[in-house]
Amino acid sequence: MRNLLSLICILATSCALPAQTTSTWENLNALRAGQKIQIVDSTAHKHSGAFVSVSSTAIVLTQTEGDRTLQKQDVRSVKLMKGGHRLRNTLIGAGIGAGAGAGITAAAWESHGFLGGRGDGAAVGAIIGGFCGAIVGAVLPSHASIDIYKATSP
Repeated sequence: MRNLLSLICILATSCALPAQTTSTWENLNALRAGQKIQIVDSTAHKHSGAFVSVSSTAIVLTQTEGDRTLQKQDVRSVKLMKGGHRLRNTLIGAGIGAGAGAGITAAAWESHGFLGGRGDGAAVGAIIGGFCGAIVGAVLPSHASIDIYKATSP
């Protein structure tokens, strides 16, 4: 009976929470000038640039070629592009790689080998693993996006 009551409470709570909608054009009013956005038009072409302004009928962004105005009926979606984390990803990858490399080579290294003991093996593994991990972290995608507007299907 207690489990049934808990389930009913969880379901009632989830039904009571308002759904987050991205289909209203008014959501674009929350954007600030200069924020990086990406607009997908009705032909699936992506336009990236800095947000300039929005009206009830159009949105304006600055691209390298200059300002571009897209009419509301031509906009399929608008995303706010968040800043990159390439340095953070590189450092995390280097740390994970160094730890993994040190652990693996220390376990596999002979204790009285040609180049020294397990500590030397761990140091070599940490250097190689850290380098490889840094490369992997640097090439990971480093941006995120938030959907601000999505047009409803006609």
